[in-house]
This record gives sequence, C-alpha cells and structure tokens, in this order.
Amino acid sequence: MSDPTANTVLEMSGVRKAFGSNVVLSGVDLTVGRGECVVLIGASGSGKSTLLRCANLLETVDDGVITFEGEDITDPRVDGDRVRSRMGLVFQAYNLFPHLSVLGNVTLALRKVQGVAPAEAESRGLAMLDRVGLAEKARARPDDLSGGQQQRVAIARALVANPQLMLLDEVTSALDPELVGEVLDLLSDLKGEGVTMVLNTHEMGFARDVADTVCFLHDGVVHETGTPAQVIDAPQQERTRAFLSRIRA
Repeated sequence: MSDPTANTVLEMSGVRKAFGSNVVLSGVDLTVGRGECVVLIGASGSGKSTLLRCANLLETVDDGVITFEGEDITDPRVDGDRVRSRMGLVFQAYNLFPHLSVLGNVTLALRKVQGVAPAEAESRGLAMLDRVGLAEKARARPDDLSGGQQQRVAIARALVANPQLMLLDEVTSALDPELVGEVLDLLSDLKGEGVTMVLNTHEMGFARDVADTVCFLHDGVVHETGTPAQVIDAPQQERTRAFLSRIRA
C-alpha cells in the first residue's frame, strides 16, 4: 500500500507563534502537496508572513509541528541551515547586493554556501536568468533594472539552488502596478512547471487563476480553506466575505 503522505512536501500541525503577549499564529494546520500552489490571503497582521518565516525556520514556533519532506524540522536538533538550503524564500524587498552584477547576485549562495565551482555556478545562473527572461541583464547592476526585473532576479536567486519548496512573501506589494503583471506571469509559469509554492498575496485574480488551495487567515487562525472557487467565489465564513469585500472595494 502506498504511503498517502509521500507526496506531501510541507505539513503544519497546531503551529503556534507569539511575540510576547501578541499571539500571531494560533494553532495553524496546513498541508502542501508536491507541485501544489497554496495561496494565503488575509489582512495585514493576520499571520501570513510569520507563517512563511516559521516554515523556513527563521522564526522558532512555540508549539506544534512542522514536517518538511517527512522530517520534523521543529525538532531543536535540526540544522536550520540545512533545511533552508532546500527551500527558496523571496521577500517583498528584493534584497539584492547593489555592488554585484545580476549574475553575481544569483550565484552568490551557490558559490559561498554550497561550494559550487565558479564555472558551474555561472552556467546554472545564466540558465536560470534565461528561465526568468533576464539573460541579457546578467552583467548589469541591480540599480539598472526596474522593480519587476529586480524581483524576478530575486526569484531566480531562490530557484537556482533547485529548492523543493518556494515561499513567497508579498512579492508584488512593493512594485508599481504596471510591473506587477510580469512577476505574476513568472509565478504562473513556475506553477505550470510543477514548482511547489506557498505564497501570500492580495492579488485575488492571480489567486483564482493559479492556486490549487486558498487559505484565509484571520487573527492567526485559518478560518477557511478550499479551492479558489470555494474560498474566493463562494466563501462560507462571514469574516472571509468581509475581507474579500474590502479587497474588491
């Protein structure tokens, strides 16, 4: 008999996180299957970014279990750097090094952290830049790029290590409206290629078109989860309906 959990990349069970008296996550359950795109929605302060940071072990959970590819990564004996090397995390701020070329930014972790030989790192970096449509910008500096291009570089940097899971934290919120589309198009392409993703966004049209599962968070709790048709088009919970009404307004 096949193991029903074999296709699960990430599982959160009863995850709780507080900063002092401020409880940010209160018993969150979440399952992400291989090749699945899970979109987190909810107002600012609902816990979406903290959830991603806990999944990446940038924050230590207070209670609950996070399993990544079958391993309990909340075990205090786990090497967080080893876990993070198999995940890609992209923030809303690009966090590119201005003194390095685009290619230098993409290959830095390959060379310095993973010990990949410079020639191989450059080959992989150029291939990844081509994948995100920026091969011609390899020798440019980040300041020479638009915001949308810089965010695509940040995504390329995360992808070049072949992560098993991509975590994307409001990656379009810092962009001018006319630049949002190019980043969302890239994420749509990654979904089509089978990249496993968890992301939070206020782009409901994108969530409707690309997500396999949508989770609505409110006050650190998953209030509603389901397909985009269920959660975005026909929400059952009053809090979900109120949030979506504000977004649409």
